[in-house]
Amino acid sequence: MSGKGIVAIVGRPNVGKSTLFNRIVGGRVSIVEDTPGVTRDRIYQKAEWLGHTFTLVDTGGIVELTTEGGMEEQIRYQAELAIEEADLVIFVVDYRAGLLPDDWTVAQLLRKCAKPVLLAVNKVENFEELHELSAFYGLGLGDPLPISAAHGMNIGDLLDRVIDKLPHRPEEDDEEGIRVALIGRPNVGKSSLVNYVLGENRSIVTDIPGTTRDAIDSPVVVNGKKYILIDTAGIRRKARIAEATERYSVIRSLRAVERCHVALIVIDAQEGITEQDKRIAGLAHEAGRASIVVVNKWDLVPKDSKTMNRFEKEIREQLAFMSYAPTVFVSALTGQRMYKLLELIDYVDEQAVKRLSTGILNQYLEEVVSLNPPPSDKGKNLKFYYMTQAGVRPPSFLVFANRPEQVHFSYKRYLENKFREAFGFEGNPIQFIFKEKS
Repeated sequence: MSGKGIVAIVGRPNVGKSTLFNRIVGGRVSIVEDTPGVTRDRIYQKAEWLGHTFTLVDTGGIVELTTEGGMEEQIRYQAELAIEEADLVIFVVDYRAGLLPDDWTVAQLLRKCAKPVLLAVNKVENFEELHELSAFYGLGLGDPLPISAAHGMNIGDLLDRVIDKLPHRPEEDDEEGIRVALIGRPNVGKSSLVNYVLGENRSIVTDIPGTTRDAIDSPVVVNGKKYILIDTAGIRRKARIAEATERYSVIRSLRAVERCHVALIVIDAQEGITEQDKRIAGLAHEAGRASIVVVNKWDLVPKDSKTMNRFEKEIREQLAFMSYAPTVFVSALTGQRMYKLLELIDYVDEQAVKRLSTGILNQYLEEVVSLNPPPSDKGKNLKFYYMTQAGVRPPSFLVFANRPEQVHFSYKRYLENKFREAFGFEGNPIQFIFKEKS
């Protein structure tokens, strides 16, 4: 899911933010994927333009607050958080309605955040006569760009500006250590897990400010090995907005997943798996990150001899789309199995960067295809010529075939299962890319 940068769409209600969102992501409000069981949240989506990918975030309409603690405040907080996490903001206004007080409210928020802003003036019908456009310069947020999200007019120009203005972030150095993101709903114990690791193994004590004012990257050395822990628990600074924190945890997790090598999906043992846990796990899965399901607060669960097996079974059912991710039951409070968690982080990261020679891959491909040949389509046989490893993190393989479009998802799954049996890759999604041999 994660691309190179996060772009948030903001504005007051009814200016066409969601229409623009759907137009940019190609009319898809969810990724159509063969893997069943990934729960989607409509507020974020991967977008692509001219070979550049980025994550687009939709937000609710921002209005002047009339009451504290109501729906208005929740929506506004969600938008503020999206702005805070974004690398670039698209501010949408309505050409037909002109400037309204709520537009000025949004503009004021954006001036405070000091993020690059593109001003998109939506609902333009006649691009030859733009007499009212000059009024939007008054917002003080740069040149307004007239667009029509409904009809797709000038969207290419807008995306050109997006790519041009997205800050270039240098690749982070792997020598710093394994970057581990703790993602999950509020109050599942992410900060407690970080504090346990830092408190027990305080070899390096530095706080490096992360990408947001609440997230802190904490470097630590354990048994001579370096890690950078990325905590995403900062959204509790407005804890009274309880109902809306579900969606914020997704926005906050986007950035952490984009930057990490290994994602720890933290679950509250007392509450079990929720829909929101599935959404957050889906972020790591879509981004191709090595993942571990961490069931925290295990010390608080009444147990018999089968409790762990029952919980494991529930996780496998609810997170069927990431059956490759190992599970560990821990307690940040007592330190139970925390040594096992660190071992697993090392292991899944090793699996993420494992490389296989082309010779070994092709020998094994021949074996698994002869065991179970791909089905023919209307008498036309699918043939695989050869394969090679295309990349790591996630492990990805390029397979050349005569009819790549004929590869059914069930056969992809067969190949994945066989390659896992032989080569492991535990904790990592495997990608097979089928191409026609030219």
